[in-house]
Amino acid sequence: MSHGTEHVDVLLVCTAGGHLLQLWSLRQAWSEYDHAWVVGSHGGGDVESLLEGERLFYAHSPAARSLKNAVRNVLLARRLIKRLRPQVLVTTGAAVAVPFAWVARAHGVRVAYVETLARAERPSLSCRLARPIADRVYVQWPELVDAVPGARYAGTVFGDR
Repeated sequence: MSHGTEHVDVLLVCTAGGHLLQLWSLRQAWSEYDHAWVVGSHGGGDVESLLEGERLFYAHSPAARSLKNAVRNVLLARRLIKRLRPQVLVTTGAAVAVPFAWVARAHGVRVAYVETLARAERPSLSCRLARPIADRVYVQWPELVDAVPGARYAGTVFGDR
């Protein structure tokens, strides 16, 4: 794994807190690939401690219900995707994931969306907005498969419940 290049294989996008913890819990799947993180947060203890030593970019927050930050995140996504040229974008949401997923898809990047464990009955708005362009959508509750067209259930990010 070489960190000397600008390009990455995997771009990991999420908000801080539970979304970050869930994406970080999947690290075995992408740890052998060059990767970088985009976290929708102004920083904080969980981000710095969990992602110490990782390539990390901060998105503009709050991303939900802020047109200004949504536009800023679209522009940031365009710059980072052109610069890093990832092969795959993996996200657990939330709002910051949507502009990154759409911009990634527009640049030919494969998108994998993992719906948060907190959603057991109906998909989140972020999932509903990213699903049309996602190559794969995973849900963490078998009951949610029918509510998300094309979704797959493969367990939870934390293993057995």
